[in-house]
Amino acid sequence: MPIIYNEKTREFHLYNQEISYIIKILDNDQPGQLYYGKRLTHREDFGHLFEYAMRDMSPYAFEGNSTFSLENIKQEYPTFGCGDMRFPAYEIERENGSHVVEFVYKEHKIYNGKPKLEGLPATYVESDDEAQTLELVLEDTSINTRIVLLYTIYEAFPVIARSVRFECDSDEKITLLSAMSACVDLPDKDYEMIDLAGVWARERHVRRHKLDYGIQSIYSMRGCSSYQFNPFFALARENADEFQGQVYGFSLVYSGNFLAQTEVDNYDTARVLMGIHPNGFKWTLGKGESFQTPEMVMIYSEAGLNGMSQTFHKLYRTRLARGTWRDKVRPILINSWEAFYFDFDAPKLLGLADAAADLGMELFVLDDGWFGKRDDSTSSLGDWYPNEEKLKGTLKELAEKINAKGLKFGLWIEPEMTNKDSDLYRAHPDWLLAEQGKRICHSRTQYVLDFSKKEVREYIGDMLENLLAEVPVSYIKWDMNRTFSEVFSNGNDREYQGKVCHKYILGVYELYERLTSRFPHVLFESCASGGARFDPGMLYYAPQGWTSDDTDAIERLKIQYGTSMVYPVSCMGSHVSASPNHQTNRVTPIETRADVAYFGTFGYELDLLKLGEEEKEEIRRQIAFMKEKRDLIQKGTFYRLKSPFEGNETAWMIVSEDQKKALVGYYRVMQPVNVGFKRLKLKGLKEDICYKVSGYDYDCYGDELMQVGMILSGSASGVWKKGVNDKGDFQAKVFEIVAV
Repeated sequence: MPIIYNEKTREFHLYNQEISYIIKILDNDQPGQLYYGKRLTHREDFGHLFEYAMRDMSPYAFEGNSTFSLENIKQEYPTFGCGDMRFPAYEIERENGSHVVEFVYKEHKIYNGKPKLEGLPATYVESDDEAQTLELVLEDTSINTRIVLLYTIYEAFPVIARSVRFECDSDEKITLLSAMSACVDLPDKDYEMIDLAGVWARERHVRRHKLDYGIQSIYSMRGCSSYQFNPFFALARENADEFQGQVYGFSLVYSGNFLAQTEVDNYDTARVLMGIHPNGFKWTLGKGESFQTPEMVMIYSEAGLNGMSQTFHKLYRTRLARGTWRDKVRPILINSWEAFYFDFDAPKLLGLADAAADLGMELFVLDDGWFGKRDDSTSSLGDWYPNEEKLKGTLKELAEKINAKGLKFGLWIEPEMTNKDSDLYRAHPDWLLAEQGKRICHSRTQYVLDFSKKEVREYIGDMLENLLAEVPVSYIKWDMNRTFSEVFSNGNDREYQGKVCHKYILGVYELYERLTSRFPHVLFESCASGGARFDPGMLYYAPQGWTSDDTDAIERLKIQYGTSMVYPVSCMGSHVSASPNHQTNRVTPIETRADVAYFGTFGYELDLLKLGEEEKEEIRRQIAFMKEKRDLIQKGTFYRLKSPFEGNETAWMIVSEDQKKALVGYYRVMQPVNVGFKRLKLKGLKEDICYKVSGYDYDCYGDELMQVGMILSGSASGVWKKGVNDKGDFQAKVFEIVAV
């Protein structure tokens, strides 16, 4: 896992067993991009990979030289002007109004390990021999400012983590108008861009489209990473699929406004940029001040989209998620929301807890409505003190009664928001993230608190810390139910306003760090009206997130499939909910609802008191099954087998590390009629091991299951075999596969 610097050729070669990344300090003393992809054999000089030529109308850097133009050169961290007319990685404004800068190579450091990023989530190492880091320092002496490009390459993963730090030592102030986390210039455009798009209740649907000239981008300017686009995209060769072909994956470890794009110029170079969205961003630095960008994680795969995703899964599960709950199996929970919404009191809650304990559940979560005067969505956000009249006593007493039933106790909070009907707002109207005296948009009758302000964070943090210190809470669901509209920080000057959106997210991270450090035993789950802030930044603090407010099993097939492009199963909040479903009114079998929800953290979101004995027995079976299999589900290797975006069937599977156990989830949405025989080819098994497949009266070797496939022919194929594929819509089956 070396990072090699050749002083003679001024080249850096970052490589491990799978990938190579090669940088060259060019004739103008700026870093250029020579290669990124499958590992190359190291050689002393890669200079022949640097290509340049004369292009009509291009600006050239050296007098008398009509070949060296930054417009036509692959670069590491380019700026606009100085010869490059493409979208820049950063832009700096000086006090005199000039945007012209020239950062050139000054020095570098190579060391084992990986540095922390101050105030920001990032991937990490547990020992320094897991990774090596290159700090490449560029300097513009005319403004006494440095740019430090950070590259960390992991030994065990085809991963490079990148970020940038700006350091000002100038007597004049400089202003960052944009500061992307990384740039990657690829030599051709023969890729398809894959991203995850959606809205509330249909988050992270997979899109795939061919690159073309110009800019293809995804973004958020909503204050959070958003439903609309996730801070991830991949570039896949046109022949790449789930199991083969070249794929580059890019993921931003950040939870706020972002921009991620690919720009194709008219010579077919593809420039990838990812970082904080420049709209509304304006960060001024004085002497001795610095600015750190979020981290971008780059993954290269020769094994298609599954290969890329499996690397993301393992990296994010073991080297991004942290704390007590990172590797522990997650408790099976009952959440009160879809059971009662706001309409509850202590007897109702205790009755639900009794039913949950009887069925074998492990955690009771009291959702919205337990605080202030909160009987609907119009009041009390920000008043984080229990409604003892509604609870018929203290919250501590309720929690202790639930604990006595053998259940741990969890709470819902939404610390970043307030209602106008609240004690907080009446005392501090200037704490809203909106200009006082102007029309202010509401959403869900609530308003955003200005978490860029220390006093706001401390006020909310003190209330929550006191609450968690008093009440035996084991789980917190941290919600965020609206996005930004009017972004203005009251009481702060003009210069501060360009920092607000980023400082807000830093404030959220700060409060998360405070609470998770103070209460390491508490399992935190992130939520943003479902999946509007389901991103790697949140995973650093909360090892699981509420995947979507849409709990319908059929809709969840697409949502969970798309989410798995980047995120491990261990972080996907997935529950069995009521039928008819509260979001879609769809009626689905309880077995199907569980067969989808197994592939996540698993829990229940319905009124257990309304169930019949047959349904209760089925839930007992489901809970027993999940308790037996959850370690495999959380830590196994996940394969996507059939896409819900391409047909009537969905399939995925999880394989244990030793390849001796697996679970296969197969889902058929609509009942077909008189069709051919069905087989499903599996992945990840050992060819020469014999496996028993649940529901089958014969055993199969791994090569047969992977090359021929598992037979799924059912009644629609004229095969009447109970338990394999019975009649009806919304059918599902989870198969257990165990080495004989």
